[in-house]
Amino acid sequence: MATVENGQQAITSIPQERWSVEDFYHPEPKAIGKMNSCQGGFLENVDRFDAAFFGIDDEEARHIDPQQRLFLEVAWEALEYASISPRALGGTAVGVFTGLCTVDYHRLLYRDFGCIGPYSGTGTTMSITANRLSYLLDLRGPSMAVDAACSSGLVALHLACQSLRTEESNLCIAGGVNLILSPDSMISSAQTGLLSAGGGL
Repeated sequence: MATVENGQQAITSIPQERWSVEDFYHPEPKAIGKMNSCQGGFLENVDRFDAAFFGIDDEEARHIDPQQRLFLEVAWEALEYASISPRALGGTAVGVFTGLCTVDYHRLLYRDFGCIGPYSGTGTTMSITANRLSYLLDLRGPSMAVDAACSSGLVALHLACQSLRTEESNLCIAGGVNLILSPDSMISSAQTGLLSAGGGL
């Protein structure tokens, strides 16, 4: 995976498993139902998730938005990089602040009402992105998801800093997650002039 740390370019062609670029690309930004870019910052293998590691069975995992799955994985890794045992935080005032604003998986799942199951609600509700980590680790600080559009992750960090300053939390996990799984948001961004032809919003 390309990383900023390694000085690598992370902008790539839209993966075919997301959607067919040929069906949606048009160089004119205002073309109806089209997008004026065929590139973006996309993570690979977002459908892969070690559900058992987090105590989640396969049936539930299928209904969990990959953004929730990714946040669990990255938060766990962040704690390990900080030399903090995730399991040692149980029962303590650790806050979780998550920034996110896209609900592509929700829309994809709910296109077929027959696919809705007992895990669909919690699996696609934005607030659960933070709550799932708090529940998994038995964290007792504030646990919330923030939608502030493009600044969602930054606002989550701001709230985490406030929580530390007021001693509401003694440790905070803060971050943002955004996975574009369908062309909807890119078409909308093209229509409003927010989409760069070079691959970024």
